[in-house]
Amino acid sequence: MKKYRPIFLCAALLLAACAGQKNKIIFRPDPSQDEHYGRTNTFESWQIIESESGPGERGIPEWVRRYLAGDGRGIELMDQFSGKYIFVGENQGDNINSLRQWANGFTAAYDLPRLVAARVERRLVSSAALYPDDEYGQYFENLIKKVSDGEYPGAVKEQTYWVRRMRIIGEDDGGGEIDRITELYEYMVLTSIDIETLRAQLRQIMAGIRTATPPTRDQAAAISRIQQTFFEGF
Repeated sequence: MKKYRPIFLCAALLLAACAGQKNKIIFRPDPSQDEHYGRTNTFESWQIIESESGPGERGIPEWVRRYLAGDGRGIELMDQFSGKYIFVGENQGDNINSLRQWANGFTAAYDLPRLVAARVERRLVSSAALYPDDEYGQYFENLIKKVSDGEYPGAVKEQTYWVRRMRIIGEDDGGGEIDRITELYEYMVLTSIDIETLRAQLRQIMAGIRTATPPTRDQAAAISRIQQTFFEGF
């Protein structure tokens, strides 16, 4: 069995803040790489100390609160986004001016395809009984590439917002000793697209995927299943 090397690893893609890396995709740090990961006596907390609305947490939009709480799907349940798929691009760093420049330069035409591809990948991975490249064969990789290269007319860059958060890590040995404090800015860009519009585009892409190596019978069955049920849970 081949080892699956994911093309996209997380829900929210982070784009490098500095101008020289504007087009580079980076990812949220893997917690397993944190020196504190796995320690039972370690505590971590986040606190918003400032936002676009001013000091503290007052005035922060509900969509931002839901996104920072890890409830990206919950944003789509808000009345103001009814009938839309929502994608949030995020960048973080210690230079608010660079982040603002990134947010101003964020476009639905250029940046949305990578966010759509990440969501498509998660959908396929969640339905795969095997590694995705075993489950779907070359169809999997070709589909993700095609989606990431796609164009999505009708998408709208709706809102941007930033917060400054403080991350506190320490050892909970009874005294709650703080080991590290880090502050960073996070800039978010919310983009929307009509549900039926995106579904029609993705159906067309999925139906048009061709592979150099024909799928096996099991892979063909898996591809057929995912095509029929793709938007359940998407």
